[in-house]
Order: sequence, then structure tokens, then C-alpha cells
Amino acid sequence: MVVTLLGAAEIRALAADLDVTPTKKLGQNFVVDANTVRKIVHVARVTADDHVVEVGPGLGSLTLAILETGAPVTAVEIDHRLAARLAQTAAAHGVPDGALSVIAADALRITELPGEPDVLVANLPYNVSVPVLLHFMETFAGIRRGVVMVQAEVGERLAAPSGSKTYGAPSVKAAWYGTWRLAGTVSRQVFWPVPNVDSVLVAFDRDPQPRGDEGERRRTFRIVDAAFQQRRKMLRQALAGVLGGTAAEASAVLEAAGVAPTARGEDLTIDDFVAISRAHVI
Repeated sequence: MVVTLLGAAEIRALAADLDVTPTKKLGQNFVVDANTVRKIVHVARVTADDHVVEVGPGLGSLTLAILETGAPVTAVEIDHRLAARLAQTAAAHGVPDGALSVIAADALRITELPGEPDVLVANLPYNVSVPVLLHFMETFAGIRRGVVMVQAEVGERLAAPSGSKTYGAPSVKAAWYGTWRLAGTVSRQVFWPVPNVDSVLVAFDRDPQPRGDEGERRRTFRIVDAAFQQRRKMLRQALAGVLGGTAAEASAVLEAAGVAPTARGEDLTIDDFVAISRAHVI
């Protein structure tokens, strides 16, 4: 099987044929550089033994690079025009029947995927990247690892360690599922249209064992949200509303969890937040 990739001229021609104008609303910036999409697939360590889910395939440049490895792809595309054309584009570039499944749907609402994909590879628009990632990690436990291209600011938040300026609720919630790291930068010039923000690659690996059940995840995330909604306040104040109603009650729970009531959300790891959730239940 020889799969050929899309070039810049063909991408523009496809968009013109479909009457697609990249929109800021959908965060559409199409990658027009073959080396970049191959780099993403390489960083994701995709092989023919994987089954990849791609969110927002657009015109198919990254899709073809994934399919080039021999791995089957399930692509989730919200734009029905793009979804309808993707299979035709794949066939014209040497992709065999059955290697690509296209689902025309909103990635934030999808709850089932054919074939149980185990790798996520995507170029995600900045405005929905964190919600999409968390939804997929929560909903599809079979996803073991992946690489996403996101706005630099978003990527830095996802991979941020506790105590850093960029550490926040997205950092903690992502860490519930596994480890995240920055895996490379992407030039603005590989996109059409050229965005006014920088992009990075973020790689992740899911932890072998779940950190807790769904009830515990919800309780922990509620505490995380409260801690960062008032991130300059000490936890005994910021968490009073979710840990009993008063600062004194919150302090008692925090102390039982081994967390200083005078700490702030940015000081805590995901394990600290889980400990608070468990102490509160007890």
C-alpha cells in the first residue's frame, strides 16, 4: 500500500471545490506541510498495530499521514461537508477500503467509536481542545496514548507541573488520566490560513490503572474547580463551599488529607486533590 499525502495546492483546491472557507469559529487552520503531519505521527509512535482516532480531520492532511503507517483510522468531523469528502480524498490517495471510518459528529457529544481505538492523534482548535481531550479520556478508556497539536498556551497548561505559573484546573484534570508532556513546537507557516498564535505538540500516556471510579473523579474535579476559581485564596477559604460550608470545616478535611489549609490550588498535585476528595467522603 502506498499512500500519498496532500500538498498545499491540493488542499486549497479541495477547499475551493467544497466552498470551505476556514473559520475562526471552528478554529480551522489546515496543515499544508507534509513534513509536519509526518512528524506528528512519528511523535505519536503510530504503527500498523494501532487503531487511531482523529478528531477534526478537516481536509485530510494529517489523516493521510496516519493511514500511511498502515494503522486504521476513525475520524470524527463536525463539518458535514468535510466529513462527506474525506473518504473520497483517501481513496484517491491510495488508502484501501476499510482503513478509514468517518463519523460526522460533534466530538464533544460522541459516546461510541467503532473498533475501540487505542491512540488519539489530532490537530485541535484552541477553543475546544481541553474539553475535547478530557471528554475523550473520560469516555474512551481504551485510548492508551496520543499526540495532539494545540495552541501553545493550551499545551503549556496541559503539561504544566504543580507550582508553575501555567498550572491550573486543566493541568490537574489531565493528570487524573496519565502523564502529559510537551513534545515539540510547530511553525505558524505550516498552516493555512496562518494563525496568529504559536502551536505545540503535547504527548500523553494513560496510567495503566485508573486513579479512581467515576464518582471519585467527579468529586475530585469539583474540588479542583473550586480551588482554581479563586486561585489566590488559601484552600481553607477557596474550598469552604465544597468541604462543609465554613473555613474551619474545610481546614479539618484538608488536615485529614495531609494538605496544609494555607496552601493554594497551584501548590497541589492530582494526588493531593484525590486525597482531599477521599478525606471529605470519610
